[in-house]
Amino acid sequence: MQPSTSGTTPQHVALALLALSLGSFCIGTTEFASMGILPLIVRDLQVSIPAAGHAISAYAIGVVAGAPLLTMAGARLHRRPFLLLLFFMFIVGNVLSALAPSIEWLIVARFLTGLPHGCYFGAGVVAGAHLVGKSKTGRAVSLILLGLTVANIIGAPAATFAGQVLGWRNTYLLVALFGLAAFGCLWRWLPKSDALKGNPVSQELRGLKTPKAWFLLLIIAIGTSSIFAVYTYIGPMVTDVAHLPAAMIPVA
Repeated sequence: MQPSTSGTTPQHVALALLALSLGSFCIGTTEFASMGILPLIVRDLQVSIPAAGHAISAYAIGVVAGAPLLTMAGARLHRRPFLLLLFFMFIVGNVLSALAPSIEWLIVARFLTGLPHGCYFGAGVVAGAHLVGKSKTGRAVSLILLGLTVANIIGAPAATFAGQVLGWRNTYLLVALFGLAAFGCLWRWLPKSDALKGNPVSQELRGLKTPKAWFLLLIIAIGTSSIFAVYTYIGPMVTDVAHLPAAMIPVA
């Protein structure tokens, strides 16, 4: 391996990418796990399925609102403290979710948890790209987003199973613990390199001047919306529609 353009060693770069991928895993797990434990929330808080679904919608709204607002607010910040701040928000949001005494509290907590979601992926990908240099940007992005894929395949089913055994509140607490581990890895391994310095907001938004970028965003929005419209209620569909045992929800 050749030294990276950031001046850090290849080993440090690999660990930094691992830390960013772990962060992606944690965020993906809390996002998808909420859908698996929805029936548990309904039963514990004594609300309807649509009412509990508002908590998932609130998370999505937090993602949509937080991505542009936090990106613009933190554009000039160094990526290291910015990513640490985002993950601190993520941990606090999950702890508040676990402590929710009512559906209203849970909705607010999930909204707050969703705020750093999109911004983390944006800032994390930019940080990874700067660390490895232009020639290896694609590989760095794929490694960082690998955490999201693993979250969907392993993290969310495991978190759903944990919620069924330990209670839905412990699902969020476990995610918060994993988030704390990711925070520690980011603190330890993400370098203070000048390559991770922030940029002016105008530079961050430059890509939106391209019509193709907007067309791509539209395609992604439609595809993601269609998936989550079904995935949100995967729990009730398994138990109430298909009349299968709740143990099949993690499998589904």
